[in-house]
Amino acid sequence: MFAMFKTLHSVDTEYSADSVEWCAQDDQHAEYFACGTYQLVQLEQGEEEDDETTKKRPRKGRVYLYHFETGSGALERLQNIETAAILDMKWLPAWSSDSGPLLATANALGEVEIYELLADEKQLQKRTCLALTAAAATAAAEAPLALALDWQRDGDAVQLVVSDSKGNISHLRYTAQGELSVVGTWNAHGFEAWTCTFDRWTPQRVYSGGDDCLLLAHDLRTEQRVWTNRAHQAGVTCLLSHPQHEHHLLTGSYDEQLRLFDTRAMKRTLAEVNLGGGIWRLKPHPKRLDVILAACMYTNFSVVQLDLKDSALTLLGTYEEHSSICYGADWHPSLSEDDGLTHMATCSFYDHKMCVSSVHLGCVKSE
Repeated sequence: MFAMFKTLHSVDTEYSADSVEWCAQDDQHAEYFACGTYQLVQLEQGEEEDDETTKKRPRKGRVYLYHFETGSGALERLQNIETAAILDMKWLPAWSSDSGPLLATANALGEVEIYELLADEKQLQKRTCLALTAAAATAAAEAPLALALDWQRDGDAVQLVVSDSKGNISHLRYTAQGELSVVGTWNAHGFEAWTCTFDRWTPQRVYSGGDDCLLLAHDLRTEQRVWTNRAHQAGVTCLLSHPQHEHHLLTGSYDEQLRLFDTRAMKRTLAEVNLGGGIWRLKPHPKRLDVILAACMYTNFSVVQLDLKDSALTLLGTYEEHSSICYGADWHPSLSEDDGLTHMATCSFYDHKMCVSSVHLGCVKSE
């Protein structure tokens, strides 16, 4: 079992790149992906850098929309949207056959913005924006950064959870009528809540990870903590509730360990592997859900195979094209069953680089 990589495109994003999300909601839009960026505004002449000026410096960003043709390998930048700095993004499903997929972004002003992809125009159009707190709404200095988001369907609406730099978790609801509202917010972590995700099998459960080294489970109905896990030796930075295997949760941390848990028995891990560099993002391949792409911040991008039969996590290959902090990664939703050919997009921070690569997944086992 192995993964082989070939860089097809290397793009300068100008601003520091930290997130990339492929539109995997349907086959019609599978050629589109978005890249989010984050840039601290330069200090005025004579200003000195310290903790206080860093907090007050505006953070600007851009959302880039790209189209990638798998047949020819052609890449086209379609749009550049000026925004506040982007920390995370997720594609949401279209409301109907007459509308396009939705892109939700979490930004440095403590806001969630939602855009619709208009395929005919090949453009993103902003639909709504919501400040998570009153401080964010008034642009107060203490407004938290929205750090991560996740979503799930809820009948004729979409639920979202968002974590922020003050350790809060916010529960949002977005309706087909375009109404985005806060259902509830609670403080979960003593420091930054780096990540949050829904349990794919239990709709009322949410997981969060923070810089306090805690992995927490919450009940959305009561906003109460269900359990606390202290297995991580540094901040918990990414979570993956596995979409194919019930009760299985993967976690990434600054401590460089990729961990697999059974959420019914959290006292010990089922498997661990050290990927190096701290793990910021975990993405299962849409067609091979046990093949996981990991953004390992200070090392590289790694592809890992999950094998539940043997309770194992196996490193298949590493992509080392980037020379700065590896934050953003995602798979193209297609995969050739004949030769294991697929594609991925990756991005890194200080070198403001975004790459599109082909990946051959050789002899990868399917569960």
